[in-house]
Amino acid sequence: MKENAKINVSKNGPLVISGLANFNNSQGMPVEHGDCMRLCRCGASKNKPFCDDAHITIGFEDAKRPGRLPDRVKDYAGQDITIHDNRGVCSHAAHCTDNSPKVFRMNKRPWIDPDGEEAAKTKRTIRLCPSGALSYDTKDEHYKDQDRAEAINIEKNGPYRVVGGVALADKDGNRPESREHYTLCRCGAGKNKPFCDGTHWQVKFEDEYN
Repeated sequence: MKENAKINVSKNGPLVISGLANFNNSQGMPVEHGDCMRLCRCGASKNKPFCDDAHITIGFEDAKRPGRLPDRVKDYAGQDITIHDNRGVCSHAAHCTDNSPKVFRMNKRPWIDPDGEEAAKTKRTIRLCPSGALSYDTKDEHYKDQDRAEAINIEKNGPYRVVGGVALADKDGNRPESREHYTLCRCGAGKNKPFCDGTHWQVKFEDEYN
């Protein structure tokens, strides 16, 4: 992964992006932008995805909030695969439960059964995870990052999906679980900012622009 683009997380303000070539809306269409742009993360801009300084008007604060899930990796060892899971950075895109429900089991404990399906399918499912919450180890392979072009993709009514190793600079010291792919909150209500924690589902965040 070659790092050219950079995301600067401004305190209680927007994401400041520089050097990014690929910026796409929720339909996968390129969004016109300059070499440097400010992206809304308070959820209140009337010019989404771009910042219009609404964060100042609403008094947006980006501090971590009580009740958030801990940023901690838990390992689930199986016969052919060990799955690593960090619930603290999960964006709840549900690719895991939708595609491998016998492995990622909603409302069951433990919620991950690494032997629920054959490892090959589980690996494909884990690679769909946009937040970096899931990774794996097998006898022959360690997976955490992928080799993709730098891009930021907007999820409809959801977070910014970052891929390709775009560098994240955060003065509060926040670092993504995967340096290659992670999701950033843009509804303004997340408890684990700058990362998405799925709160957009709870607050019914809507983005009529993307």
